[in-house]
Amino acid sequence: QVQLVESGGGLVQAGGSLRLSCAASGSTFINAMGWFRQPPGKDREFVASINWSGSATDYADSVKGRFTISRDNAKNTVTVYLQMNSLKPEDTAIYYCAADRMLVTRTMDVDYWGQGTQVTVSS
Repeated sequence: QVQLVESGGGLVQAGGSLRLSCAASGSTFINAMGWFRQPPGKDREFVASINWSGSATDYADSVKGRFTISRDNAKNTVTVYLQMNSLKPEDTAIYYCAADRMLVTRTMDVDYWGQGTQVTVSS
């Protein structure tokens, strides 16, 4: 059974930075990982994804150049990170970690979800 546990959310001023982490237990079944977010009153949307080796990443246009996704494939626990720089008020959302046995695409079709972590950017 795969469990994803996010951490690192919080309140930050516009222009600041935050680093989200997501630890995946039972990671034998995981290949790609990624992040999605759900702004207040809006649908969940794709943010970024990364393949197993870290050689391929994908970003939403709205975060390209400001956010960086990376991962650490330790033996028993895989961790994916989202470094968020130059944050804007419109980045305010609940951020969800996602993992899949094959690919994390821009759709919501993934195998596993985390519980979400709140990121609030004040102006």
